Amino acid sequence: MLEYVIDKTKYYLDAMPKKTRKKIGQFFTSRETAIFMASLFDIPPKKHLSILDPGTGSGILTAALMERLQKEKNINSVSLTCYEVEPAILDLLKNNLDYIKKSVKFKLEYTIITKNYITSQSKPQSFADIIIGNPPYMKINRSAEEATSMNHVVHGAPNLYFLFASRSIENLIDMGQMVYIIPRSWTSGAYFKAFRHFLFNNTALQHIHLFVSRDKVFEEESVLQETIIIKLQKTNIIPETVTITSTETTYDFHHLNKIIVPFHLVIGHDDNKYVYLVTNKEDVNVLERLNNFNNTLMSLNMKMKTGLTVDFRETEHLMDSPTDDNIPMFFAQHLRDGRIIFPIGKHGEYIDTKKNSLLQPNYNYLFVKRFTSKEESRRLQCSIYLKEDFPQYENISTQNKLNFIASKKKELSKEIVYGLYCLFNSSIYDRYYRILNGSTQVNSSEVNTMPIPTIEGIEYLGRELLLGKDLSENKCDDILEEYIDVETRRCKKIS
Repeated sequence: MLEYVIDKTKYYLDAMPKKTRKKIGQFFTSRETAIFMASLFDIPPKKHLSILDPGTGSGILTAALMERLQKEKNINSVSLTCYEVEPAILDLLKNNLDYIKKSVKFKLEYTIITKNYITSQSKPQSFADIIIGNPPYMKINRSAEEATSMNHVVHGAPNLYFLFASRSIENLIDMGQMVYIIPRSWTSGAYFKAFRHFLFNNTALQHIHLFVSRDKVFEEESVLQETIIIKLQKTNIIPETVTITSTETTYDFHHLNKIIVPFHLVIGHDDNKYVYLVTNKEDVNVLERLNNFNNTLMSLNMKMKTGLTVDFRETEHLMDSPTDDNIPMFFAQHLRDGRIIFPIGKHGEYIDTKKNSLLQPNYNYLFVKRFTSKEESRRLQCSIYLKEDFPQYENISTQNKLNFIASKKKELSKEIVYGLYCLFNSSIYDRYYRILNGSTQVNSSEVNTMPIPTIEGIEYLGRELLLGKDLSENKCDDILEEYIDVETRRCKKIS
């Protein structure tokens, strides 16, 4: 059945331009991925199953699931509900479903609904035992009907994929199961907070599958996306563990890396409900060690912020040389080996402006690059900024591709800036951030919630780093590892 559907789908792909499909967020699941997704279900011991495939496309996931159900002895009948709104694929879908219906050993009745999956359900019904889905990946406006009809999960810029996932959770019966292939982006960040709360308030996350190579998931579609597969069950019972598997590509599911992780390590215990995607015991060790710290930047009256100036909007104020009236504007290019190198002969590294919104006091800061490339060895790249190096300026400015950490009440001391550098330049904090966020952008909302030591602990790390001139990652690791070991032993004695 699956081979038949995939073979017929190839004709559709040849006839439908990729640009056209991209506009509607239509990307097709590979054969191997579909088989793996179908294998994740624990088929309930029922004679009749109700199955939903929202955004069915040509029926690849449905075909894989029906082949899986063929192996179950107790199933007598299946009712299948398919949502698909793209007119160009409806004939192909019906043809494929007719072929599947003739091929299965059980009685299969299917319904194709050509209405919008999100907006057509004003009062969503819980009817599905099993839901399998590859939803459309497409950003929409906050004012779009799909977004306004699901206001309870929308915050910031919505995407159809998590609206589909939310609606599917509503369509599941109690103890029903759902397997989706979706982008990783929902696992962290402020925009997806409402969705994460909805998901964890209504389901138990049981399995996550990660693809190590992000360009291999929809390889034939040339999609560059951090994509994961999740399995959920509709229940309010919190599981003890989560199974996390990973593969390099979609073609090697027979060589899975597998780890079973305590649920409390995977799902953040604070209000953000971030999902920590660990892949091995080393990742688990990183979380366990840093989670012993009970403070965050925010709790210690510090905060990471995004640079103040969008340079291309202020071109008339940018200058290449210093004058009596302009001030330095710092870019990511000024961060080198833990220090600030300025000037570097870069265009526009001075700004002549009186806009308060673009000015910040010439204080001590930790500068952190906001963007890095996928190939770079570190995600967190930072440098120490000291006001004493630029004593002639009352104010400075920062470009918005640079983040900076500042105090919310008073200026950071030199020891605290060095201590923060020791933390964020260490390999353990870089790894922690990679577990938390798969993108190449360093988001302040996530860094602000990362666990860090007390103020006294940060000052101690800073003083240790100030004893020499070595700002390397290895030096930061040595200082931080010793501190963590001492703190761990102290905590054990107290407990």
